[in-house]
Amino acid sequence: MDKLLRLILPVIVVALGYLGYTSLSGKEEKKSPRRPPPVMIEAETDILKRTDYRVILQSQGIVQPHNQTSLTPRVSGRVINISPNFESGSFFEKDDVLLELDSSDFIAAQTSAEARLARAEATLAQEEARAKQALLDWQDLGYTTPPTELVLRKPQLKEAKANVKAAIADLSDATRDLERTKVLAPYAGRVKERLVGLGQSISPGTTIGEIFSTDFAEVRLSLSARELIHVKLPNNPDDPPVPVKLTDALTEESLQSWNGFIVRTEGTLDEKSRKLFVIARVDDPFGLHKEVDAPLRIGQPVRATLEGALISQVFVIPRKTLRRPNEILLINPEDTTLLRQKINPIWSDEENLVVTDDLIEGWHIVTNRLATAPNGAKVKIVEPEEEGTKAVSKDETKPTA
Repeated sequence: MDKLLRLILPVIVVALGYLGYTSLSGKEEKKSPRRPPPVMIEAETDILKRTDYRVILQSQGIVQPHNQTSLTPRVSGRVINISPNFESGSFFEKDDVLLELDSSDFIAAQTSAEARLARAEATLAQEEARAKQALLDWQDLGYTTPPTELVLRKPQLKEAKANVKAAIADLSDATRDLERTKVLAPYAGRVKERLVGLGQSISPGTTIGEIFSTDFAEVRLSLSARELIHVKLPNNPDDPPVPVKLTDALTEESLQSWNGFIVRTEGTLDEKSRKLFVIARVDDPFGLHKEVDAPLRIGQPVRATLEGALISQVFVIPRKTLRRPNEILLINPEDTTLLRQKINPIWSDEENLVVTDDLIEGWHIVTNRLATAPNGAKVKIVEPEEEGTKAVSKDETKPTA
């Protein structure tokens, strides 16, 4: 043992001397630099609160007239007069004469029918007189048996009455054909296009023009199944109409608008889109009976906006706060930690998503974009930035004592 100590002792002495030399020389080992503390994530937020939300439905369609008619004459003839109201774009009232045909032939036909009626009535009067005289002759001859129908000239009398009815019918036809030489407007409307000219010979079935009514216009709008559950549509004639606002779809920011009502729905879903079409009506689209800012023209594409149901006590999530599809960032107000939350909206539009469950009132929702957002990370809630200013911590805005 003593021998072992004698061997180790010199080594220990040399090592201690080296350590003492280095300490005396003033040289020290280099220390590794300290890592800076992690940067706190700053988040701008809004506080989740339940509120009532009015569903707004959007659709679009094309303005169509209530009635559109291809005018055709009922008789043949040559056009001798065209009304100024029967020009493309012109307005007309119900029963206005739009066009006249040459009536000479029809006047002659009416005169002939009147003559035939007069002859038939004269023949009937003669037969009635002969029938009375035949009965008197039978009685004067002293016959005790009743006279036969032939003796009383009943067949001849029946024929004369039938001839009178036929003559009356012929006169009625001739009079009606004469009246049809004037083409009358079936309703108050406007001319879309005139297709005939003066001197042209036309026949029944010839289209002489296109017209449409102006009492009101209609727009066919489509609504999806998800939209139908948020609006009560009129399904029966007694159901109240639903107000709708129409705007011009040809311009992005149109200042022109028209108020209308959804008055009925179609009974079947579209086979391709599985949507239900509803009919919106706009009264007096051309402003003929009331002053309007601009007429609603036939064939005009329009956007439709109508109010749906009021959903009570829901969370309204702005679409701009979404980090991923249907995912938002929440902050627990107790420990200010981040939480990724999936949401299941019951309604969504271009700006908002409406949620009823899975959220806690009073929690914060992150409204700005974060570079990193791990679950459970500590965050600092700051006031939203304004132009020319820097975001400030909500704690720093508190007044000092």
